[in-house]
Amino acid sequence: MNHQAKFDLGIFTISLDFELIWGTRDKYGIGQFQEACRIEREIVIDRLLKLFVEFQFSATWCIVGHLMLDHCTAQNGIKHKEIVPPQHSWCKDWFALDPCTDEASAPLFYGRSLVQKIKECEVPQEIGSHTFSHTIFGDPGCSLETARSELAACVRAAAELGITMQSFVFARNSIAHLEALREFGFRIYRGLEPQWYESLPRALQRLARLLNILAASDPPVVLPVEEQNDLWNVPASMLYFPMHGIRRFVPMHLRVKRATKGLDAAAREKKIFHLWFHPTNMADQIDTMFGGLRQIFEHARALRERRQLDFLPMKSLIPAAGKVIA
Repeated sequence: MNHQAKFDLGIFTISLDFELIWGTRDKYGIGQFQEACRIEREIVIDRLLKLFVEFQFSATWCIVGHLMLDHCTAQNGIKHKEIVPPQHSWCKDWFALDPCTDEASAPLFYGRSLVQKIKECEVPQEIGSHTFSHTIFGDPGCSLETARSELAACVRAAAELGITMQSFVFARNSIAHLEALREFGFRIYRGLEPQWYESLPRALQRLARLLNILAASDPPVVLPVEEQNDLWNVPASMLYFPMHGIRRFVPMHLRVKRATKGLDAAAREKKIFHLWFHPTNMADQIDTMFGGLRQIFEHARALRERRQLDFLPMKSLIPAAGKVIA
């Protein structure tokens, strides 16, 4: 029987998928999101940390392991020999674009200075994993051996920075190889957002998600569920919808309205409102995106001041911090 955690008040959790170019380079190459990644490096990370300090918020940054490296080099012409390369059908050579240099030479592929900045934030931030190279664990091209090699590389890279990770976010939310997570010390992961449209084809899911936002429908509030022995799934509640492409026509107030509904429900039901996004998502319409996030935080702070809500990172949702029920 699966177990759930329960809490004495509502919880607001934020998980961020920090990946720079690793999250898109297999489908779009480098050019399309290069400018967004530059803005992410130069502006977004600092603004997010400043906001988290202002609101005393410990978020969970799930980071692609390659960003933690100081440098990397090919060995006898082979890039990342320690990784069993995935066989994703749309990408024949997974590490083809890896420059095998360092952060100064290739800032889209490395981010150790940014990881250090997150680690040293005056309001402690949690650092978790988002795979080593954004391999899609749930794709048939990712074997268990590939997943294990990715996780081992993540753990090694983090250890070099004095970081022990407990939280995990799957690349493209494609969930698989849970047994490997526990093997490498992970205890909680972000699960899929429970929605009525989850059984629809992917293209229709995207349309349904947009309709949810336009209707400012209530996002789900959640509880962690034990999926395997001491491995917990904390589902997402809501993506903080970006403003690039056609999404820029969605008014910001609808995003804020949905989030505040989720916060109110979390406080009322003593559950979790789990917001997530990529820092890169903040690079388009940056002032509007940060303005909306500030409104969400201000609403959450008012609930916290009334002792109806707490702000917790993912690792604090593991039931050592809550209560377990059957």
